[in-house]
Amino acid sequence: MTIGRTNPNARTLRRDMTDAEQLLWKHVRNRNLGGLKFRRQATSGKAVPDFLCAEKRLIIEIDGGQHSEESDAPRTARLEALGFQVIRFWNNEVLQNIDGVLVRILAEANALPSWFGKRQPSSNSG
Repeated sequence: MTIGRTNPNARTLRRDMTDAEQLLWKHVRNRNLGGLKFRRQATSGKAVPDFLCAEKRLIIEIDGGQHSEESDAPRTARLEALGFQVIRFWNNEVLQNIDGVLVRILAEANALPSWFGKRQPSSNSG
């Protein structure tokens, strides 16, 4: 799965975030949640997940009334088959219980391995 930033649909989604997406973004941007870097509406093939923490291969989806479990299930299965953990929240859950949402995201992230290794010092010294 290639993660890019050039999908025009992703740009529109970033510009037109829901209230719940804006609230969650306020709390996870700039490494505010456990030092983890989240990107919003990062493209990954045809999918444009709401939030992505590439280091943990964690995707956060915020679902509104337009979503249904039946239509989201195949998309979630495709992302999970590619090695991503997907967590879904309803808009009202984010808006009414942001602290609980953040606790769950951090707990899930902490339970996942980091996919980025530590940088090794260069062997070309001097």
